[in-house]
Amino acid sequence: MEWQKVMERGERAGVSSSSNGGDGVDVVKEMMDVIETVGLYVGYRRTQRKECLNLVRRLKLLVPLLEEIKEIDHHKLSSSEGLKTSLVNLKKALLRAKKLLKKCSCGSKIYLAMESEAVMSSFHAVYDNLNQALDDLQYDELGISVEVKEQVELTRMQLKRAKRRTDTQDIELAMDMMVVFSKKDDRNADSAILERLASKLELHTISDLKAEEVAVRKLVKQRGVQNAESIQQIKDFLGKFRHIAGVDETIDLDGPISSKSLQKCQSLLIPHEFLCPITLEIMVDPVIVASGQTYERESIQKWLNSNHRTCPKTGQILDHLSLAPNFALRNLILQWCEKNKYELPKKDSCLRSDGFSAESIEEISFLVQNLSSHEFEVRREAVMNIRMLAKENPGNRILIANYGGIPPLVQLLSYQDSKIQEHTVTALLNLSIDETNKRLVAREGAIPAIIEILQNGTDEARENSAAALFSLSMLDENKVLIGALKGIRPLVYLLQNGTVRGKKDAATALFNLSLNQTNKSRAIKAGIIPALLCLLEENNLGMIDEALSILLLLASHPEGRNEIGRLSFIETLVGIIRNGTPKNKECAASVLLELGLNNSSIILAALQYGVYEHLAELTKNGTNRAQRKANSLLQHMSKYEHLP
Repeated sequence: MEWQKVMERGERAGVSSSSNGGDGVDVVKEMMDVIETVGLYVGYRRTQRKECLNLVRRLKLLVPLLEEIKEIDHHKLSSSEGLKTSLVNLKKALLRAKKLLKKCSCGSKIYLAMESEAVMSSFHAVYDNLNQALDDLQYDELGISVEVKEQVELTRMQLKRAKRRTDTQDIELAMDMMVVFSKKDDRNADSAILERLASKLELHTISDLKAEEVAVRKLVKQRGVQNAESIQQIKDFLGKFRHIAGVDETIDLDGPISSKSLQKCQSLLIPHEFLCPITLEIMVDPVIVASGQTYERESIQKWLNSNHRTCPKTGQILDHLSLAPNFALRNLILQWCEKNKYELPKKDSCLRSDGFSAESIEEISFLVQNLSSHEFEVRREAVMNIRMLAKENPGNRILIANYGGIPPLVQLLSYQDSKIQEHTVTALLNLSIDETNKRLVAREGAIPAIIEILQNGTDEARENSAAALFSLSMLDENKVLIGALKGIRPLVYLLQNGTVRGKKDAATALFNLSLNQTNKSRAIKAGIIPALLCLLEENNLGMIDEALSILLLLASHPEGRNEIGRLSFIETLVGIIRNGTPKNKECAASVLLELGLNNSSIILAALQYGVYEHLAELTKNGTNRAQRKANSLLQHMSKYEHLP
């Protein structure tokens, strides 16, 4: 692509200019090339997109300045060492900005999400470098016009404002990632979290995942073995994303960067155009989708049956879901097979044109009918089987909904048998993993009945009710509905009095619901803060990180700040910063910073409890995020005169 050639030219310019100062005119031209190059970068990662676009816009504001400098007498620029030095410093600042923007355009999406705060710190460093370089320019000696000087001053003000802006980390994204990292029991709700993460990180198409694998391989090569734990986490994430997209090949991050590594051994010699882009196996029944791309019928049908409405290869939204046989390609494949004595795989004759087997359809249709049976045992067995089928794969969730399974399941939530209620709410939890089913379940009026089971059901039913509310609350309209239907108070009760698994499910659901501002107030009134403070005291539960993450969210609400900011809690926070795990310390420092920025008395109280020396230690030995939070706290504390 043309823009890539321009970027490569810009890279070469950057390398050559860094090896020697060059004259002033050359330096100015190189700076203009850098700004032109960053203007052509595309595909900024969603976690940094806004910051990248703002930085590019600010860099473009410098073009008039550089154009005026370029028109200055060549001898004047070359003869003044001061001018040359200030221009070279500006060029270095621009190259640092370019390097950061390229990283946010081509780097691993997963890594950039995990290290979003570190990347934001890099942006702040770039703002400082640019501001200092612009401040050092000798505008009067250069003869810069008043209009351009005013524009430069505007750019500098914007850079300072961007540096002062508070951390706007996507807390929902951060919590989702933390849940996936910390979950030990691989609950079905995790699939729903992963689907939301895949959407947020734009890792839901085959082409997205292939590009991410290339980016991760480069990251492994650049960073080395000292970051083995982080690399393993990224690899685990990538594997999970590939699984929910229907791509299950093993990921070998140590191998060479090659598309052939994705293919099965027997398909290495098959012409590339004969391979299905999803399975990378030779196609038996190639069909064309609305985007013009060709896939194996069974593979693309499974993709569509999983509620995807985009082309896996291009990401393009499909205008329709019709599949047209690609007879021309099929004939070419048959000719190649005959010539090379290659036997095509046998096609499953039981599969219908929609990718579902007749046996599966018959089974699910029969079970859905039995949900309305007058015989207790028939109903109970039907619910249990549907619960298991909905757990197994996305296609079953689609089929159960398409054959009318959701309305009778919702009716069974009120059935006067605790075991049927338990199986039913769990079946709806499994079905709600599908995005469309989330709306169908809520539309059928399931939420009040789920809340009722949350209050009065068996332990397992209450746990799965909480998990179901979490899954449903991924849709913003359901967050509002659950809060309005008084679902928050029983979740808080489960957080206080439930089993260990129940407490964890309740915490996850409450976090999600509290992303809605009105629900924050409801949760605070329902007593969530005392419940969370109790969790901080129960080390054996291993829920300190979850509790602190919810408290961090509630600390953004005035009512939450007032209740959280009690002296006893500040003492607890300081104790966690002193004695907690590395992740505990990181979360506690984040909460203390959020509270302290809004209330100076909290900072004074923390200082009285001896937090200063623990923060100093955290800046040296904490996690990357903990170090940043500790440094911010120490910087904020330095305003107080009594500090040593």
